[in-house]
Amino acid sequence: MNLHVCTDKQRLDVALIHQYLSTQAYWSEGIPRETVQRAIDGSLCVGGYLDDGSQVAFARVITDGATFGYLADVFVLADHRGRGYSTALIEALLAEPALQGLRRFMLATRDAHGLYARFGFAAPARPELLMEIARPTIYQDAAAAAVKD
Repeated sequence: MNLHVCTDKQRLDVALIHQYLSTQAYWSEGIPRETVQRAIDGSLCVGGYLDDGSQVAFARVITDGATFGYLADVFVLADHRGRGYSTALIEALLAEPALQGLRRFMLATRDAHGLYARFGFAAPARPELLMEIARPTIYQDAAAAAVKD
């Protein structure tokens, strides 16, 4: 089947995106649906759809549309991997007019370096310039606190 990539947020299956991100993605386990919706609202998003209209892939870029972009939440459902769909998503995003001419485009990945390297992503040339506040268990911590209340 062909993959159709679309930036129309109205087509996104937010329930599917939330289910994947909250239960299958190592980077967002337990993320609340409201947080997923806010992330979608504040990002340039692409969905990947089969000929029958069902969504099987997703990615988003957080950007100011002028100087910076951060690629996030890239996934293809397990049953549809190995068909080039993640490549199609990244190609579509990198072709978006709002993402042209950015001074810096970043992402974080544990296991897909080869995919992103094909598009020019590389380890930071000067990692000593970068800093972060990392809260990898923020969603689980919030859920645990809610249970206690």
